[in-house]
Amino acid sequence: MRVRTSRLMPGAGALVAVVALAACSSGAVSSGSGSGGSGTPVTLNLATVNNGQMKDMEKLKGEYEKSHPGVTVNFQVMEEGDLRAAVTADVASHAGQYDIVTIGAYETPQWGANGWLVDLTPDLKADASYDVNDILPPVRDVNTYDGKLYAVPFYGESSFLMYRKDVLSKAGITFSGTPTWQEVAAAAKKVDSPGMSGICMRGKPGWGDLFGPLTTVIETFGGSWYDKDWNATVNTPEWKQAVTFYKQLLDDSGEADPVSYSFNECLTAVKEGKAAMWADATVAASMLEAADSPVKGKMGYVPMPVVKTKQSGWLWSWNLAIPSSTKKKAAAIDFVKWATSKDYIKLVGQKIGWSNVPPGSRTSTYEIPEYKQAAAAYAPLTLDVMSSVNPKQPGLNPQPWVGIQYVSIPEFQDVGNQCAQLIADYIAGRSSVDDALSKCQAIAQKAGDAHKK
Repeated sequence: MRVRTSRLMPGAGALVAVVALAACSSGAVSSGSGSGGSGTPVTLNLATVNNGQMKDMEKLKGEYEKSHPGVTVNFQVMEEGDLRAAVTADVASHAGQYDIVTIGAYETPQWGANGWLVDLTPDLKADASYDVNDILPPVRDVNTYDGKLYAVPFYGESSFLMYRKDVLSKAGITFSGTPTWQEVAAAAKKVDSPGMSGICMRGKPGWGDLFGPLTTVIETFGGSWYDKDWNATVNTPEWKQAVTFYKQLLDDSGEADPVSYSFNECLTAVKEGKAAMWADATVAASMLEAADSPVKGKMGYVPMPVVKTKQSGWLWSWNLAIPSSTKKKAAAIDFVKWATSKDYIKLVGQKIGWSNVPPGSRTSTYEIPEYKQAAAAYAPLTLDVMSSVNPKQPGLNPQPWVGIQYVSIPEFQDVGNQCAQLIADYIAGRSSVDDALSKCQAIAQKAGDAHKK
């Protein structure tokens, strides 16, 4: 998800539900809707999430502005919860505050269906140099609605298990192939120590925080949010087994205060040598293997652990989209094409570092010699898991939506946030698992009822 990577503000989903119910090109920006005409100054307001990949884009925007005289790109960087709330309110109301927005795979098809986003398909297909077919198929698919591409990925991710090779080797632990969660729990317990937790996992409330990894654990234990008829299936033995396992894993071998940890906190813990393992987004590897990372070269990577399924990775992308309310459509499209192009990826490698290249968006990225060398420890596995996930049925049970670590209905943000708080309370010892799941069942069922035929 950063899910990326970073996550959600409670109540944002309620707003979505309410409203839903009620290049690489060169030269100056071409004239057209919102371009202001040749030579006319243009300021593009871009709302984006506060993470490393997006900060790199902000650092490099000057390269675009130099080649596009008169165009200024104004970045408005926010924490994920704030971003979702601000962008949802602006886009749904057609206020027009933003010309370009950063949204997740969860929002794109829903917002495209609502008419809130510009259909990028004609402009992307008209530019052969952009090569829209180079975008990884699973990521392209989750950003498509009714055959139309409403957003393009800035980067994409699945999830895998990251571990300190030296720590596990010293303890006589090896992983081959895809480990089970039971194997990982045993390993975490064995290497857990006062100075280094055996594993770091997200526990912070939020559908994109706690439920990022926890949903995949639930799915591989055989659980699901809903059955094919939109009956909630939260208060089931599979959910109880998975959630109980997750808490026990954290109690035995996790960080001291797991409900305060999400992606960024676990990333810091691993970098500082305070956690031996971490199951999370594949994009994390580029940060762990960066030139300035204290654990560069010390990490190992294997697929996300499983129980009853063959794989359990998630699928997420952070994407650039253009609100239909913008008055600068042509200029916005031009910048989006530049920031998601093959040449931009090469620019990041040359200017910032090949390990910092936005992963999981284009097939050609994995053919660049410099990137293959810099990302040799994790890039092949990232490409493999991203290509093998099945967002149409990630678990054992058929589901009436497309999505792995989320349910693609407008109400899910609010459902996920409320249920994540309930389970976080259980993880923190403030409630029982039965109480958490029974309350979550009622919340989920209310949302499910709205989608029954």
